[in-house]
Amino acid sequence: MAAEPDTEKGHPASRTPSQPDDAEDAGRAPREEFQPPDGGLFAWSQVLAGIFINMLAWGYPSTFGVYQLHYRDTLKLPESQISWIGSLQVFLAFAMCTVSGRLADAGYVKSTILAGSFLVVFGTFMTSLCTEYWQIFLAQGLCTGLGLGIIFMPPLSVINSYFVTKRSSALAISATGTGLGSVVFPATIQYLIPRIGFPWAVRCAAFVALFVSILAVLILRPQLRPRKSGPLIEWDAFKEGPYLLYILGAFLFFWALYFGFFYINAYARNVIHFSTTDSVQLLLITNGMSVPSRPLVGYLADQHFGPINLYTFHTLVLGCLIFAWTGVTTRTGMYVFAVFFGLANGAAQGLFAGSLASLTKDPRKMGTRFGMVCTIVAFASLAGPPTAGAIIDKSGGRYLWAQVWAGLVIVLAAVTIAAARYAVTGSKLWVKI
Repeated sequence: MAAEPDTEKGHPASRTPSQPDDAEDAGRAPREEFQPPDGGLFAWSQVLAGIFINMLAWGYPSTFGVYQLHYRDTLKLPESQISWIGSLQVFLAFAMCTVSGRLADAGYVKSTILAGSFLVVFGTFMTSLCTEYWQIFLAQGLCTGLGLGIIFMPPLSVINSYFVTKRSSALAISATGTGLGSVVFPATIQYLIPRIGFPWAVRCAAFVALFVSILAVLILRPQLRPRKSGPLIEWDAFKEGPYLLYILGAFLFFWALYFGFFYINAYARNVIHFSTTDSVQLLLITNGMSVPSRPLVGYLADQHFGPINLYTFHTLVLGCLIFAWTGVTTRTGMYVFAVFFGLANGAAQGLFAGSLASLTKDPRKMGTRFGMVCTIVAFASLAGPPTAGAIIDKSGGRYLWAQVWAGLVIVLAAVTIAAARYAVTGSKLWVKI
C-alpha cells in the first residue's frame, strides 16, 4: 500500500520543521520551516471533511441510546449487558486511534479512511440482519467499532496541519459533525422503524454512513510530508508531566461521559414516564444542542482564553449538571436539562483535541500523540456505561447513585485537567493556554 502524496495540485508543496526528529531525516540538510496556511478555502474544506468523518466516527456511537431501548424491549436483557455492545463500540473507536494515528502521520490518510468506512458500513448492514445478542455484539460492537476507530484520526491530523492560530476553532468546528451525526443517525433509526421496520431502518443508516464517508475521502488532501519512520508509541511523551495529567483527566472524563448519552432517554421513560418516541426526542435535543456550542468555544479558546482553560471550566460545568440531574422529576425539567447538558457536553468535547494540540509542538506527531491518548481512554469508555448500568441494576432500577458516581468522576476530571494546566503555567492565573 502506497502512502498518499504529500502535495496536491492547487496548493503548495508540504514542508516539515527544520529540525528533523526521525531516522528518515538523519544526515539531510535542514528544510525550509513549514508554514501552515492557517485559513483559506482549501484549509477550511479540510474542516468540512472532518465534519463528515466526525458525523460517522462519534455521531454514530453517541446514538446507542436508541438501540439500547430497542434491544431491551426485544431481547429482554439487563441494562448493563446491553450496554456492553455500545461500550465495545466506543472502546474500539478510541483504541484503534494509536494505529490509525500513526498511519495518518505516515501518509496513509485516504486508504485508512477507506478501510475504516468499509468496516462501519459492513458492520451496520450486518446489524440489520442480527436477531441474537452475540450477533449484535460482533456486528455492531466489534466490526463497526473497529471501523469507527480507524477513520477518526486521519482527518484530525490533516486539519491540525493546516492551522496554527485558528487551530482550536478549526478542530471545534470539525467536531460539530459529532452533534450532526448524533441527530441524523438516531432520527433515521427511530422514525423509520414504525414505517419500514428495524432491519431496513438500520440499512438506511448504513447508506447514510456510506455517503458521508465517500464525501470525506473526496475532499481530504494531506499537507504534511509523511513521517514514515518513528515508533507506533512515543514513549518519551509519558515523561512529560502535563501530558500524563492530561491523559488522566481525559480518562476520568470519558469514564463517565457516555452515561448521559446511553441513559438519558431510559431515565425519561422509566422515571418521568415519557413515551418511547418522546424519550428519544430528548436524546436528539441533547445531541443537537452540542452543535452550536462547539464552534463558539473554539473561537473563544483561540481568541481569548485558550483551549485547556476552557476545557477545564466546561468539564466542571458538565459534572455539576449531572449532579443537578438528580433533582429532575418533571417533563419540563427533563427538557431543560437536555438543553443545558447538550450545550455543556458539546463545549467540553469540542475542546478535547484542541487542548492536546496546544501541548504538541511538532504537528507531525499529533496523530501519534492523540492516538495514544485515545487508546488509553478507550478503556474508560468501555467500562463507563456498564459500570453505570450495574449501579442502576444493583439499586433496583433507581438512577440516583449512578448519577452521583458520574458527577463525581467528571468533577475529578476537571481538577486533573487543571493540574495539567498548572504543570505548564505554574501559579499564574491569567495565562492563555
